Amino acid sequence: MRPINLFKGYASYDLLPREGIIKATSEVLLPEVREYDYNEEDRHPLVYGADNGSAWVRKCISEFSNRVFKISVGSNAATRPEHLNLTSGASYGMMNILLQTTLPHTGYTRQAFIVTPTYFLVNKVFLDAGFTGKITAVEEKGDGLDLAFLEDKLKSFENLSDKKSSLKTEKSLEVINAQNGKKKIFRYVIYLVPTYSNPTGSIYSRGSRIQLLELARKYDILIISDDVYDLLRLDDTNQNTLVPSPPELRFPHLDRESISVGNAFGNTISNCTFSKIIAPGLRTGYQETANANLAKQLASGGANASGGTPCQLNSMIVATMIKNGAIEQVIHNFISALRERARVLARSIELYLPKGTEYSECKGGYFSWCTLPVGYNSVKIVEEASRNGVLLADGSHFEVSGDKRNWGEQSVRLSISYATATEIEKAVKIWGQICEKYKCCSSNES
Repeated sequence: MRPINLFKGYASYDLLPREGIIKATSEVLLPEVREYDYNEEDRHPLVYGADNGSAWVRKCISEFSNRVFKISVGSNAATRPEHLNLTSGASYGMMNILLQTTLPHTGYTRQAFIVTPTYFLVNKVFLDAGFTGKITAVEEKGDGLDLAFLEDKLKSFENLSDKKSSLKTEKSLEVINAQNGKKKIFRYVIYLVPTYSNPTGSIYSRGSRIQLLELARKYDILIISDDVYDLLRLDDTNQNTLVPSPPELRFPHLDRESISVGNAFGNTISNCTFSKIIAPGLRTGYQETANANLAKQLASGGANASGGTPCQLNSMIVATMIKNGAIEQVIHNFISALRERARVLARSIELYLPKGTEYSECKGGYFSWCTLPVGYNSVKIVEEASRNGVLLADGSHFEVSGDKRNWGEQSVRLSISYATATEIEKAVKIWGQICEKYKCCSSNES
């Protein structure tokens, strides 16, 4: 019997829209000729694409985004095709962003900040990009990040930068610009998941986002927000729409609303994917920036210049699902299933886990964060749970590389994306029984 998996971070197979993908693929490939086949901004779906991705695909995504976020096309916040660069998903997107906008090897980019607890697999992307020994964890606080801590750290890094090292790194940037044309490299970079965070499920308020944006402009920080779950809102039961509006605007929306004329690139990138709302096997995503300049820079790397957009065919399949309306029904189906699972999870935790357990019902996305009372060792409990057919992710998985906060002592991340509602209740009951055993052991030892 397969284990009940509350660790896995992708949708159960029954939610993946096989028939919708087949239909969209047929719409793209069955015609011998399409009207856009010889348009240099679009091209045939089976050849190398434009560097930033097909123009009609980016138009579809822009219109869909504005519709879901309820943003007027004439608004400064509105998403436009030129703001987008298509990618093969959020993981590739992260790598591409760091390669194209940071220079940690030379010292020009001084430090990376990563929210903690964090999406654990992002650590390796930063290490691959040259940030070993240059990563600081920033904890969530209230309805956002601990911005006072962040600014204190920024001030300390600014003070450490002496004139000699500044001249050296400025020179290295001049070489980069001479080789590649004008390119924006940021002094600092910060990574976060501001809506339905992985792993905590947190939602950062508009006010906290604006405060962080102000810090970014002051200290030349690039804000990278993984916006991969925000269309999966579970606490909005409005029956008039298949896809409820996300609780907050994305960082590039806010950046565009107040960007100064002299800020040619903005300070924000929304790193998006269709993996969480359609299917991860499509490997299709996009990056949204405050204006066209940074989007163009992201699309101008060597890999894109060589092979064009990395998702030419699949991006057209996704865009076709947007055009024919299939994506809205797919997201609605996801939300309906996830909403039931979230309610069962919250009820089961209340019924079966120890008194004093800290937990808030998942309001959107895939994940939520559960903290057991003092005295319960989550690492040991999770190990035993795995031997009893329940896979959980203890908090030690979600540390920032080189700056740990001991999240594994009491905390666990819970996923509702893969297990059914029935499986979730069974898993939490087993988990609770194991917790009782450890409680008994603790009492005997004392």
